[in-house]
Amino acid sequence: MKKIFRVMNGAPIEAALRRLSAAGKYLPSFSNKIVTVVFGCSLLSFSLRSAAQVNPDYEKVLTERTGKIVKTLGITDSSRYHAVMNTIVHQYMDLNAVHEQYKAAVAAIKVDSSKSDKAAAIKQEEDKKNTALRELHQHFVTSLSKDLNKEQVEQVKDGLTYRVLPVTYSAYQDMLPQLTTAQKAQIYNWLIEARELAMDEGSSDDKHKVFGKYKGRINNYLSTAGYDLKKETAAWQQRLKERRDSK
Repeated sequence: MKKIFRVMNGAPIEAALRRLSAAGKYLPSFSNKIVTVVFGCSLLSFSLRSAAQVNPDYEKVLTERTGKIVKTLGITDSSRYHAVMNTIVHQYMDLNAVHEQYKAAVAAIKVDSSKSDKAAAIKQEEDKKNTALRELHQHFVTSLSKDLNKEQVEQVKDGLTYRVLPVTYSAYQDMLPQLTTAQKAQIYNWLIEARELAMDEGSSDDKHKVFGKYKGRINNYLSTAGYDLKKETAAWQQRLKERRDSK
């Protein structure tokens, strides 16, 4: 585990500080002591345990989950491999910390009798959460781009979101082979937007909910364009069955 989380040659320190800065706007539990240690060392193990209370079992799950993504990238350089592992694992930790902090804040507001406008207070916490998530997202992609090419970054994004984008895009094209170039582009752009948002969610269910929302938008768009999706779906399912039966 230490091998994976070690910051080598001081290279990821800047990214670590950016993560602390971004998340710190929402997570007051980050301590000044951690920041001092980061500034004072060129080689250290950077962890969010003090902020997110990450236990070893959870850390192991994140490492295994990340390993499944990283092993598909074809990275042959050991230091670059571990740097990417470090970036992704800590992104999982940072996102979890933000979402858990938000849940705790909302729960406290709901039971606080002194809060006269609970809806406004919750909205304020939601805005803080969304700001932190946007900044974490940008820093994460920037950090990945230092060690990966564009295609590999796309692979990581798809891995973090269970490959819903490529699977869904392929399904629409297979179901509706008559889609125009413009319609394909619109579907793809919406799925890209969905993936960028889903990446920042804290659970599998929430990631899929984001895609579900955008699939609804796509279906409405196609219906408006004249497609009978109920009929097209039934015909597509029949074609899929025939393909399976012919094997």
